Amino acid sequence: MSAFLSNTSELLRITSGNLPIIQWALLLALAACVGHLIQRYLGLPKVMGYSLIGALAGLSGFTNATWPLQGIGLFMVELGLSVVLFEAGGRLTLRWLRLNPMLLLQSLAEVIATFAAVWWLLDFWGIAPDLHVPLALLAVATSPAVLMRVASDIRSSGPVTERAVTLAALNTLYVFAIGSGLARFIGQPYGAKTEMILPVVLLLAVSILFGSLLALALRAALRFMSPSSENTSVLMLALVAAGTTWCANFGGSAPLAALLAGSLLKSLHPRPWSWSRQFGTASSVLTILLFVLVSMAAAQVKWEQSAWQLIATLVLVRAGAKILGIGLGGLGSGASFSQSLWTATAMWPMSAVALLLLSQFVMFKPELGMALAAIALPLILCMELLGALVTTVALQRAGESHLYAPVVQRLAGKKSEATDGA
Repeated sequence: MSAFLSNTSELLRITSGNLPIIQWALLLALAACVGHLIQRYLGLPKVMGYSLIGALAGLSGFTNATWPLQGIGLFMVELGLSVVLFEAGGRLTLRWLRLNPMLLLQSLAEVIATFAAVWWLLDFWGIAPDLHVPLALLAVATSPAVLMRVASDIRSSGPVTERAVTLAALNTLYVFAIGSGLARFIGQPYGAKTEMILPVVLLLAVSILFGSLLALALRAALRFMSPSSENTSVLMLALVAAGTTWCANFGGSAPLAALLAGSLLKSLHPRPWSWSRQFGTASSVLTILLFVLVSMAAAQVKWEQSAWQLIATLVLVRAGAKILGIGLGGLGSGASFSQSLWTATAMWPMSAVALLLLSQFVMFKPELGMALAAIALPLILCMELLGALVTTVALQRAGESHLYAPVVQRLAGKKSEATDGA
């Protein structure tokens, strides 16, 4: 009898110890089901289902990933975003930028217009001056993860899709390069700021170094391995995970290194290949986990009704600034007015890029970071869900989607087609 009770006690101990694993497994299963149902019956991108489940989990008090993110939760967001940004970098063709330098000007115009407009709005609203620059920088960030996932779910391809992904990748490059350094010296006296120049330079140098090494290692592997092999997929995921983790340990930015690695690999190995197919199911799991974690963390902030008017105004001003910047910068870039309009509209989403940058502000300046989070987290959650919907409408109105959502088909001006995704 005592042996039976001892075995039962040991079983309960093991089971309770693995309870978080069971909870996460069930949560991811639920997110996958809801994402599939949303696409099948509403024709909307599956990412909206993932984000919705994460938000509900955060609002309901699911405590296995609390804000601010740290430990395994922060690592999984960085890893998931690194994989997505590696893919985004693979679609950032440097040759295209050389042949069409106006595209780079369009990118800079979008970033400057968004930053200036949001900074002015915060000043007009009476927000504390210390929050102006970091909040404006967070508002600049566009999520390549949401954009690329939406494009994949609705099978969108064409000049607007490619231009939006390229602008989002460049946008992320600027935000991480500036924001990672800004987080280290914001709020410091002038003398301390000058002392922080070297760490910022080292961060960029380490990121570039590890991004280059990762690209060269993958290029060497592709010389004797088939891009369509599942072994190549495992190798690529393992090298991206190891390379970006080492980069972070040596003081670099893991997402920035992954983005640079993908872009450099594209230049070294320009043959067309399907990134999503090569990364396979493991990448899909990381992507679902990424969106669930981001929306879960964003939903855990204390919601204040007084902040909603500011957030709604930020959404509109941010959208208008992106339209203005991309529209003016698009002159001479080979894009028509309508293409520039739908490209700018597709740049709405915010997600893991802004969340990771916000996490850095919290890490280096906790008091300032928590004040930022009170405004930024609701904005991120709103723009992850609403941004995915607006991006869907934009790509459908641009005529580049092969699937049309019944709930937006009148806006898209197309007849509804079958929407059962793979």
